[in-house]
Amino acid sequence: MDTSLPKENANRRAIVVALAVLLVSFLVFVGIYQIRHSDPYVQSVLSLGGDASRGQVIFQQNCSVCHGLNADGRVGPSLHHVASRKSRIGLIHQVTSGKTPPMPQFQPTAEDMADLLEYLESL
Repeated sequence: MDTSLPKENANRRAIVVALAVLLVSFLVFVGIYQIRHSDPYVQSVLSLGGDASRGQVIFQQNCSVCHGLNADGRVGPSLHHVASRKSRIGLIHQVTSGKTPPMPQFQPTAEDMADLLEYLESL
């Protein structure tokens, strides 16, 4: 008795499901990418050159209570090498969203955010 036909159908189904999952994942990724890159605030931040010295002052005034005066961590994690773990857009969303409790939502001006980004990238 030949059992290759049911096995072949199961293999085809598995391939179709895998392709469907890949397609949906790709579409979700593209959608998120489009949303993030079409955000006017993000675009204005990315169009500016930041000043790390000003960014350090902004950090010390707003972030150092949790992340430490030298960004080496306290309540919040150390931010040294954070730019190697998060993209510029990811950092902007992390700072402005407040979606990681207990981190509060912070809405700096585009210029202040560009300065803060420059400082974070220097750590």
